[in-house]
Amino acid sequence: MPRLLGLTLLGALLPGLGLIAGGRRRIGAFVLTLFLGLVGLGVYVGLTRRDQVLAAAVVPSRLLLTSVLIGALAFLWIIVIVASHRSLRPATGGAGGRALGAGFVGILCFAIAAPAAVGVQTVLAQRTLVQDVFQAQGESKSATRPKVVNVKDPWEGKPRLNLLLLGGDDAPSREGVRTDTVIVASIDTKTGNTSLISLPRNLTFMPFPKDSPLYKYYPEGFGKEGLSLEGRLEWMLTAMYQNVPDAHPGILGPSDNEGADVVKQSVGEALGLKLDYYLQVNLQSFPEIVDALGGITVNVNERVAMGGISSSHIPPKEWIEPGPSQHLDGRHALWFARGRYGADDDQRQVRQRCVIKSIVDAADPQTLVTKYKAIAKAGQHLLRTDIPQELLPAMVQLALKVKSGTVSNVTLDSEKLRLKYLHPDYQALRDTVENALESTPAPSATPPPTTTRKPTTTTTAPPPGPTQNLADACAYQPNGDQPN
Repeated sequence: MPRLLGLTLLGALLPGLGLIAGGRRRIGAFVLTLFLGLVGLGVYVGLTRRDQVLAAAVVPSRLLLTSVLIGALAFLWIIVIVASHRSLRPATGGAGGRALGAGFVGILCFAIAAPAAVGVQTVLAQRTLVQDVFQAQGESKSATRPKVVNVKDPWEGKPRLNLLLLGGDDAPSREGVRTDTVIVASIDTKTGNTSLISLPRNLTFMPFPKDSPLYKYYPEGFGKEGLSLEGRLEWMLTAMYQNVPDAHPGILGPSDNEGADVVKQSVGEALGLKLDYYLQVNLQSFPEIVDALGGITVNVNERVAMGGISSSHIPPKEWIEPGPSQHLDGRHALWFARGRYGADDDQRQVRQRCVIKSIVDAADPQTLVTKYKAIAKAGQHLLRTDIPQELLPAMVQLALKVKSGTVSNVTLDSEKLRLKYLHPDYQALRDTVENALESTPAPSATPPPTTTRKPTTTTTAPPPGPTQNLADACAYQPNGDQPN
């Protein structure tokens, strides 16, 4: 019996070997050769074709085929285990031996079936995520994304890909959607080096390009003169997502997300960039994705409020205390990115960029493999985008470059650019962004000190030193010397 069980186990680990030992040499040799060939092919593909495998992981048809193949291979493996044991088992064995052997074979079959079932479920979860979040180009509507894309080489002649990242404040208790977080990620398609540009949510008179239908209604930008501070709230960048489509429904053409198209056009004009696609995060579901990743690690340089209302002098009940390398769960990570009490928009923008960096760092291969079902489920509730399915393989390749590239922050001098005034200097803002994207950020670049002066109506020269590596910006600086 020990010899029988040992050979059965060996035949399960090396399919075909048990058949050979049981006298079925020809079919056993075929199965063993096939198994070793598949293992060799898998090792070769894993070592030399990793990028192509990851790219295939965002194609729904290939994911469906992969799930079928996993199920079929597991089924055939179980058949080989059962057949090996039957060929090894002596015909004169007693009932007790037969029962022990059958139980052992059952355990081996379960050891194959369980991981295969998890694998199939993970692959199908990925397929559902891709289909729910990313629509095919012909099945979705966007008024602002590129009309023609070379799927085989989408970055040909395109040195930078510009993505608009929106944080939406939608919740059952709130009326409408406010985009409190507006960040542009400009990615060098050759190196993956990424520059993040955060715009204050309270910008007024946001411009539109002259070829936009909205320019006719807002030639001087989205804003109104002579309003009180409270009245301006409905004419700020944070309100455009909701208010412009409400006032001019369908003006940009067919769209699955009119608010995102409006903000894309306006932000692109303000920065002097052509924005290609958007990624919108539902902040109410943000904790779910952070928890699925197992949390994120950030440096906390100052107390961050969890709640509280500054204008009403209502203090928060909880705080995130300062400290290096703090591991935050989803709830604390959301407040770290959004906490307003006692903080200005500049501080919040720094924290938001650090959260983005920490999420990129947390999405390592081990985490993705072990927790992917939860991540995929959270992603279905979290994301909206106009990136078409056809572009996803190329996006995966670019994401690998971003993972190993440098992420830097484009520093915007609020005073020089008049960002907190009724009429910001958008031309100077465009010059600043152009300078930043043309320069190569140093690993530890630090913006030079600026002198306070009375703002003028126009600024002809962009501020110098516009970039800073996020590794520096997000470092632990307990003395409060925090970049902004």
